[in-house]
Amino acid sequence: MGLKRILSLVTVTMLVASSVIGCSSSGGDTAKEGDQVKVDIFQFKVEAKDALEKAAEVYEEKNPNIDINIETVGGGNDYGAALRSKFQSGQEPTIFNVGGPQDVKDWSSKLENLSDQPWVKEAFDGTLGSVTTDDGTFGMPFNQEGYGFIYNKEIFEKAGIDPASITSFEALEKAVKTLDSKKDELGLEAVLALPAKEKWLTGLHLSNTALANEFESGKQAYEAKELEFKYEKELKELLDLQTSYAYMPDGKTASMNSVDYAMQVEQKYSTGKVAMIQNGNWAYGGIKGVNADIADNSGILPMPIKGVKEDCIPVGVPMYWSINKDKSDAEKDAAKDFLNWLYTSDEGKKMIIEDFNFIPAFKGYESDELQPKDPLSADILNYANEGKTMPWVFMGYPSGWGENVVGANIQKYLDGSMTWENVVKNAKSTWSEDRK
Repeated sequence: MGLKRILSLVTVTMLVASSVIGCSSSGGDTAKEGDQVKVDIFQFKVEAKDALEKAAEVYEEKNPNIDINIETVGGGNDYGAALRSKFQSGQEPTIFNVGGPQDVKDWSSKLENLSDQPWVKEAFDGTLGSVTTDDGTFGMPFNQEGYGFIYNKEIFEKAGIDPASITSFEALEKAVKTLDSKKDELGLEAVLALPAKEKWLTGLHLSNTALANEFESGKQAYEAKELEFKYEKELKELLDLQTSYAYMPDGKTASMNSVDYAMQVEQKYSTGKVAMIQNGNWAYGGIKGVNADIADNSGILPMPIKGVKEDCIPVGVPMYWSINKDKSDAEKDAAKDFLNWLYTSDEGKKMIIEDFNFIPAFKGYESDELQPKDPLSADILNYANEGKTMPWVFMGYPSGWGENVVGANIQKYLDGSMTWENVVKNAKSTWSEDRK
């Protein structure tokens, strides 16, 4: 694993529970003299790759003795596995990413304590809990993100559907059936596209809609020895609604397992061939790169779990920046200064909003020019302001469980080799086995 406009970031962030940043930095004036210092960054966010590289170039101009090298692994690749391989190869990065309590435990021997950093006191309430233990704070949040069903406003209008009316599973189901009945006149190949090849989307993000109604936070999920999976039937309904009306490359349900993120976002949604997709505000840049009109006429609908949080979307911190404590003091100091500069200097803040399309997780972004500017971000801020959010509890799942167990088994469910009953049974047993 951006959003903005109109609403106060302060109010919004207080409503979100995830992780952290904010504060005042040295402004990028560190290590201008002395030996060359190399900072290797190994990061997961493909959507932020270009913006991060631009930021590094600007920082290097201000700090000629610091060389920042960025490697990005994500977009369908297993970042966790790639990170482990990186460390095992002896090419340990200076800055890398962790995702929450489980990662903090797994990487505890490599994490620098960041509790003395100036941004910590600027982090919004609730945003540091996932990376804070009795020993300190070990991660700085990327940003805040939200996801739901991204929809094409023009197509919905042509179909006579009022997005504001979709506040329940029943209403969502009705809208989907209406779109399906008008596919030909709307020029649609299908109502939506589900990238089941992306196990994070089903195993983490989709499952979260059910488990966020079972656990109050990622930390509570992390501490849970057993999984009740009390809303598994409602989760099946939400999944089945998507699969019943999704694009199928060869006309069969199993072929959704070959649909990836690029096909979903860029080839189908961004070309107007489907009306909606399960995804988040981070997809805005990719949509805009294909069709700016569709990007700017998109919004986000709830992901309703029948009988509980039917008009909510999941909002949280997608990942945290961490620093390798085994690196030299010079490298660690440069890494800390770069991150502080990026999120807290005037120049860095502007890039965070305009280039990264991030919703910051800190104070200091209250001015009008630093408000999120894309429509997906604006919608997410609206949900947050109205208290219509659920936490990202998948940050507390057992290591690999979401993708390699739930996501993989949903693929089997789609190809007919596993029943839903066994998907649920296996999810429960593997969770308890991991937590023994």
